[in-house]
Amino acid sequence: MTFDVVGTLIDFEAGLTSGLRAIAAEHGVELDAETALAIYGECRRDADAGKFPDDVARCYRTIAARLGLPLGEAHGARLVEAVADAPAFPDSVAALASLAGNFRLVAMTNARRWAFERYSKALGEPFFKSFTTDDTGTEKPDPAYFERVLSELSNDGVGKNEILHVAQSQYHDIGVSRQLGIANCWIERRHAQPGYGGTIAPAQFTEPDLHFTSLAGLAAAVEAG
Repeated sequence: MTFDVVGTLIDFEAGLTSGLRAIAAEHGVELDAETALAIYGECRRDADAGKFPDDVARCYRTIAARLGLPLGEAHGARLVEAVADAPAFPDSVAALASLAGNFRLVAMTNARRWAFERYSKALGEPFFKSFTTDDTGTEKPDPAYFERVLSELSNDGVGKNEILHVAQSQYHDIGVSRQLGIANCWIERRHAQPGYGGTIAPAQFTEPDLHFTSLAGLAAAVEAG
């Protein structure tokens, strides 16, 4: 199983909104978290977007300007750290440990290596291999990212038809994995909330091969056979 990390296993929205709320509270600003997440998602689609989570500092300037938060490099750097320290979803660690009993787990993240190391530790270091944007030189949904991973895994005797790609982002993962003929599983983390939150919205929705609203649901289905 290959896994998206940020948004699927790690609750980056919680890290982002927690960091923003702390800054807002210090300056007497009432924060609308969903609006902040939507602005962040728009910002991440900019042509000049940088690597995650470093680019969060740039996005903070846009969020701050639109929501009345204080500007300043220190606040942006603080938000980068809040996102890099975002928590795992409550079901992630146990579900990954369960799945690791049946599959080799591979991380595929658009995060930089330095941030991924924090996320991996928070998840209990469950991965057989990991690929970051620093390793691939590109970001999902670029097919080249997936092709690099497929090439590396082929060296371990793993064929494309033996992989299930697990992710919450329709934009970054589900659509492109379908185009490349990789079986996929959509973990709909925002099933109880409207919209796509801090994740870039896809141009069109892709019906996944498997669909769960939690990683625990996937793990339970595997255990049930």
